[in-house]
Amino acid sequence: MINITDVRVRIVKQHEEGKLKAVASIIIDDCFAIHDIKIISGNDGIFIAMPSRKTSEGDFKDIAHPINTETRELIKEKVLKAYEQELANPRDPE
Repeated sequence: MINITDVRVRIVKQHEEGKLKAVASIIIDDCFAIHDIKIISGNDGIFIAMPSRKTSEGDFKDIAHPINTETRELIKEKVLKAYEQELANPRDPE
């Protein structure tokens, strides 16, 4: 099982608001970073989208993503918890 050792969340400013609510970065085992995890408001609530790029066909392909449900759920849980904490107690802009 992976160990997520840090989660950072940046709330998207109001004028940029739409479905994208925030962007997160995670650190795994103090040695591997994944940036640009999007926190999105969808029809069924808040969810995360892993970093992706647009293909020449116009589709989006994940650049980095978990390959099993257990890891995906762990990342989702940690990122959304950090998002809720940031909404409740925003950090001062750096």
